[in-house]
Amino acid sequence: MILGISSSARNNSYMDNTSGQGKDSDVPSEIQTWNWGAFFLNVLWGLFNRTYIALLCVIPIFGVLMAFVLGFKGNEWAWQNKRWKSIEQFQRVQKRWAISGIILFLVGTIISIFALRILLPILKIFKVIPN
Repeated sequence: MILGISSSARNNSYMDNTSGQGKDSDVPSEIQTWNWGAFFLNVLWGLFNRTYIALLCVIPIFGVLMAFVLGFKGNEWAWQNKRWKSIEQFQRVQKRWAISGIILFLVGTIISIFALRILLPILKIFKVIPN
């Protein structure tokens, strides 16, 4: 026992947690997966996860490429840039981002389809687009 901490307590995941240590962080293999939250909600996700490179997504054309990079590298960067209590907490938070991103994407797609169905006939009436 060292300083009142048993050896089993020193070996728990919190003590081995390397999150938030920048490039020196050891990224656990179980979080090295695709990040849908980073892909769909890139700028907001980046601000929350202190992954400010996500702000490059606001640059036209380059932003599309950057969204894919964030999807691929997002978990790694979020682990390195922000302190997390545990791997489980990290996964729980990232899952919420993923669900939110997918829902917003689906809602946006449905709204776009309905808007096109309404706008196309109107544009044809006013001969903005050919019949």
